[in-house]
Amino acid sequence: MSYALLLLLAFMVGIMVVIQGGLNSRLGMHLESPLLATAAALSLSATFTVIAVLVTGRQLPSIQVLKEIPIHLWFTGAVFSFIAVTLFYYLIPKIGISTAVSFGLCGQIIFSMIAANYGWFGLPVEPMALKKIIGVTAMITGIFLIKL
Repeated sequence: MSYALLLLLAFMVGIMVVIQGGLNSRLGMHLESPLLATAAALSLSATFTVIAVLVTGRQLPSIQVLKEIPIHLWFTGAVFSFIAVTLFYYLIPKIGISTAVSFGLCGQIIFSMIAANYGWFGLPVEPMALKKIIGVTAMITGIFLIKL
């Protein structure tokens, strides 16, 4: 897959995050509970994911492979997903979707640059450079100018 196509897919993910956040926060408003909206969204997401695994015919990992995976990897990502999704559904009706997404994006940009610089989570190192810092500063300044 070309790099340009991968970038387009990443852009589309950003659009989908806004759509699902908007729809599911409305669900939370109707249910009067962002926790119930999160439960519905994550339960149905898990169901769709299992169906996708079965349909694609991917071979499941062996018991030995499963035993070698550190136990924290099964839970920590799920806990962060739960917290992030629930907070997103809670915040959107209170501060608006563009504000929630904009400030969420600031957090993502800043933390991803730090994590990439040090190769945290076993991911490739992407060293921080002056032009990256200037670019991120410009983006964040733009978000603040638009939102405040």
